[in-house]
Amino acid sequence: MSGVSMAFALPFFSLFLTSEVKVTPLQLGFFLIVSPLAQVVASTIMGRLSDGRVQRRFMLAAGGVAGAIGYGLFTVLRDYWFLLGTAVIFVAITGSLLPQLFAYGRQVSKGPSMVVSVLRTLLSVAWVAGPPVAALLVAKTGWVGLFASTALLQLGVAVLALTLPVPTAVPEEEKTEEAGGSARGEMYVASVAFTFLQGAISLAVGGLPLFITTELHGTAGDAGLAMGLCAALEIPMMLWFGSLANRMSQHKLVLIGAAISLSYHGLMVFTDSVWQVMAAQLLHATVISLIMGVGITYFQSLDPGRPGHATTMFSNTQIVGGMIAGALLGVSQQLGFRWVYGFSFTMCVLGLVLLLVAGRLTGSSRQ
Repeated sequence: MSGVSMAFALPFFSLFLTSEVKVTPLQLGFFLIVSPLAQVVASTIMGRLSDGRVQRRFMLAAGGVAGAIGYGLFTVLRDYWFLLGTAVIFVAITGSLLPQLFAYGRQVSKGPSMVVSVLRTLLSVAWVAGPPVAALLVAKTGWVGLFASTALLQLGVAVLALTLPVPTAVPEEEKTEEAGGSARGEMYVASVAFTFLQGAISLAVGGLPLFITTELHGTAGDAGLAMGLCAALEIPMMLWFGSLANRMSQHKLVLIGAAISLSYHGLMVFTDSVWQVMAAQLLHATVISLIMGVGITYFQSLDPGRPGHATTMFSNTQIVGGMIAGALLGVSQQLGFRWVYGFSFTMCVLGLVLLLVAGRLTGSSRQ
């Protein structure tokens, strides 16, 4: 329900602001920069609180209530500054839901398991179904119907969160354990690496429709088919790589993902037909499954005593990477959209190098 609610609202923020609120390009850019930054701050605070004495299910419920209030206000507000304030306060708080859900999954499974991979797979399923349903809602009921539905889903998340069982108490020495020395250094370097790697994914996905329609002279339907194919391939791969993460080094798996990402973005630079883009989606689905799927458990393994903090660090790399991708997409609009994959290839090189450095900081692969 959390994934579907986000898949309903997030893809349509820009369209809502430009078509309904009539914002200027400067106002739109400011909104799309300030809102993610507020989410980073809110998620970091919520992550620290959830690793303390506050039960994580109460944090999830708070995120759901904040989302219900925020999206409920979006149904009636049409003033730019009130909408920005709503996004910075309430929508930013509900942005902490997903990191806390993954942290809860890690907590109840007491270590790397299929739980986190299953949750990440469900998120992929939500994003396959969510945007088309949301588009239908906008067409039939307008923006009020879309945001009211999103608010109801968030309220449902809050109610369900309160029914979650309380995880078995963790021994105090394990509960207060923090990543120390080399592990903490590995997490910081890995965070920068994942900012580049997830930024490359975001740039490649955001630029794909523009690349297909302008550079390859394909149709919007071709772009939709390519993205749908990638999302469908992710679902079984998430589960398979999740099971592999229990048996081999998670650091090695994300390294493999970074290496495959070089192949994907390198191939896309030289593609000259739509069918080649379709075939390459197998590589991109593999990259997303390893970087965005196994990556969560990899970060949690770097700080096992604080799953909320570790998962929030991972989530923040996706947010910041997406902001970098947005800027590079604007540059690509001036240079040509084939540059999307040149930029993403460069980001993958930086990410792979930093992951190798992160591995050397511990001197051994981490299970």
